Amino acid sequence: MFDIIYSHPDFIIINKHPNISVHKDDGETMLIEEVAKATNDEKLYLVHRLDKMTSGLLILARSHQAASSLSQLFAERKIEKFYLAIGSKKPKKKQGLISGDMEKSRRSAWKLANTKNNPATTQFFSQAGSPGERLFLCKPRTGKTHQIRVALKSIGSPICGDPIYNPSDKADRGYLHAYALRFCYLEEPFSIVCNPADYSVFGEKWSNENVKSAMSNWQSPWTLDWPSI
Repeated sequence: MFDIIYSHPDFIIINKHPNISVHKDDGETMLIEEVAKATNDEKLYLVHRLDKMTSGLLILARSHQAASSLSQLFAERKIEKFYLAIGSKKPKKKQGLISGDMEKSRRSAWKLANTKNNPATTQFFSQAGSPGERLFLCKPRTGKTHQIRVALKSIGSPICGDPIYNPSDKADRGYLHAYALRFCYLEEPFSIVCNPADYSVFGEKWSNENVKSAMSNWQSPWTLDWPSI
């Protein structure tokens, strides 16, 4: 269900496994409660979210005050987030910026509009993965629902195994992973990376040699030449 990646007096950083809901689904145990049992915390606080299909780094605060401070950092976009994704097709462009307003589509889906009144903004690099697939490193500049999933579909490379935006793809999971976090908390810097290839239960596609080679070039994603926005 999860791995504890880092423990601080004020917060825990876990590696959430794929297909585990952050919130309590019908018949499922609540993730936060399970982490609290493992860390002997009376209560943990959620300060950001990951989709059920998404694996990777999730911060849980250990007090109301820490939750408030961390939530403020997220609101002020002072926590850098980096995601890995495997797209099922060749994209229209290999790197750059995807920006547009998010609009409700059918059922639980969203779509990217041409307008930019309150846009979802995502920067990305990509490299070749398995034949016909593409590995993406994404840096979301905003925090909209399904932002990266919609962004990659908009450039013609929906995520492998995404049940909403690529339902015909029968991969063993939705290949989106919260890969790295970088932030300062109480003037102390933190840089955390979680490589999905290190976990066998995270899906077979991460073990592809092209994918692993590409990820080795992105071990410190904050050092890459991300253009200013």
